[in-house]
Amino acid sequence: MVTVLQGVLVLVRLALFGLSLGLTLISFQAYTKRPSERLQYAFIGFAFISMGIAVTNLTTQVALDSDLGSTLQLLQIAETIPYIIGFVMIYLSLYR
Repeated sequence: MVTVLQGVLVLVRLALFGLSLGLTLISFQAYTKRPSERLQYAFIGFAFISMGIAVTNLTTQVALDSDLGSTLQLLQIAETIPYIIGFVMIYLSLYR
């Protein structure tokens, strides 16, 4: 049962990553059609959020395959940084 749940988790995370890449692509296309500072910040924000999702997927895979202890906590801290940058950039795109 655990392996089935792990498989579902991997599939759901891959779907999330695909959606984030789609948003990044759409925001990039919008920026190339009408370059503006707001769209540039939005594109960069979505790119960093996609990066955070990718790192989260890798961390999940590593965590499922081994017992890392405190190293896992460091990886989880590191995976949060792209999210922070991404959401700050999206905030700037909406604020300006």
